[in-house]
Amino acid sequence: MLRVTRRLALWIAGVSVAALLIVLGARVWEVEAGPPLAPWHTIVPEELDRAALDRSDWTAWMDAEARLFATVRREVSDALEPEQRVAANRYYAGSPVDPDRFARNWNRSFVLEPDGPPRGAAVFLHGLTDAPYSLRHLAEAYRARGFLAIAMRMPGHGTVPAGLTQAEWEDWMAATRLAVREARRRVPPDAPLHLVGYSNGGALALKHALDALEDPGLPRADRIVLVSPMVGVTAFARFAGIAGLPALLPRFAKAAWLDIQPEFNPFKYNSFPVNAARQTHRLTMALQAQLDRLAGSGALARLAPVLTFQSVVDATVSTPAVLTRLYGRLPANGSEIVLFDLNRNTRFGPLFAAGADTALGRILPPAPRAYAVTVLGNADPASAAEVVRRVPAGAETEEVAPLGQAWPRDVFSLSHVALPFPASDGLYGGEPDPAEDFGVQLGALAVRGERGVLVVGLDTLSRASWNPFFPYLLRRVTEGLPEP
Repeated sequence: MLRVTRRLALWIAGVSVAALLIVLGARVWEVEAGPPLAPWHTIVPEELDRAALDRSDWTAWMDAEARLFATVRREVSDALEPEQRVAANRYYAGSPVDPDRFARNWNRSFVLEPDGPPRGAAVFLHGLTDAPYSLRHLAEAYRARGFLAIAMRMPGHGTVPAGLTQAEWEDWMAATRLAVREARRRVPPDAPLHLVGYSNGGALALKHALDALEDPGLPRADRIVLVSPMVGVTAFARFAGIAGLPALLPRFAKAAWLDIQPEFNPFKYNSFPVNAARQTHRLTMALQAQLDRLAGSGALARLAPVLTFQSVVDATVSTPAVLTRLYGRLPANGSEIVLFDLNRNTRFGPLFAAGADTALGRILPPAPRAYAVTVLGNADPASAAEVVRRVPAGAETEEVAPLGQAWPRDVFSLSHVALPFPASDGLYGGEPDPAEDFGVQLGALAVRGERGVLVVGLDTLSRASWNPFFPYLLRRVTEGLPEP
């Protein structure tokens, strides 16, 4: 019996090794067939580490950030090869998408001061591969209502994609703590403090709020606003590290990247390193474990109300995880989740993938719930008009009100990246503000034409990049704040 068991174990081990070798071989073939690495994939500018971040104040951080961007200009932009000096490269100083040519480089951390003494402070935390640009509209809304708005650039972001090959989520948490310290320092002790996080920044905002429940030395948030929060990620992220194993050999350095794309977006990386996926998985695992621990001890009763905005269908983060791992553990503390449903107009219905049109019913727990649920969806399948369906916390009866808006005729759902951007956004909006020129208008492109003409695949540009219902989102985020 022992001999049979040993043979079985050896057979399983052999099959596992063979499968791993096949996967790694396929991975090597895949990356070798792709484009070559460029300087922005190989040069890693030095960031403050987490210990230095915890020792630093805002002035030290801004000085370090200035040195960081000077390094990128000197070692990447000024050293480009002739064939890399093209209009579609944000690192070329002559490119229309060069961030340094704009009135403000929104890749950098920023502070928006209110008119008059601040009535409170809000800290804004952006997403993975992103930049502080993504939350500028919400930050301006807070500033207009008397709040000091601080947007933090996370280490590894806003410079070159190579910065994410070495960043760790603990660095991002240290940067979050620095921003919160500065926000708390610059407003009166009794002034409210809000945390606003988008995508990966949503995980950081929530993690800081949980850390503050366990560490009395950390400032406590009075309100938490999450947009497409990264509470759970796809199963692939768990095994992303395996995809990068061939990169241990210099010959296969490209294996450290899940995607290598032209960098034409001035405020977001298009290339995606394996380490970025690995760090998001590590962060979400730590976040979920902490939620479980604090829920079990009853400490979540002290958590500030959480307002979340989430698309029912999201290809980047797990919507079910937001509902089960986060909201399923929250106490009755005034929290609410706002869900953006699909456009269920009948002209799209036959084209929905199997299960897509029933996603909302599958993921939403039955009422009554400890939190309020609001769903923005079609009034009926024959109409593009939107209504707001809300079930208050502890209730079972649905309240329905017209939204006064309709789905754009060419949009069948929102996306993970769309929620924080209005139609007027100069880069991502469908009707960009003519006063803003960021070199390209990604949301206004009508992506119809022949394959192979653009420098990027059509699927990249066809993903919804702005939120037609942003006015509603903005109204909900700012409700209860002083009028502008």
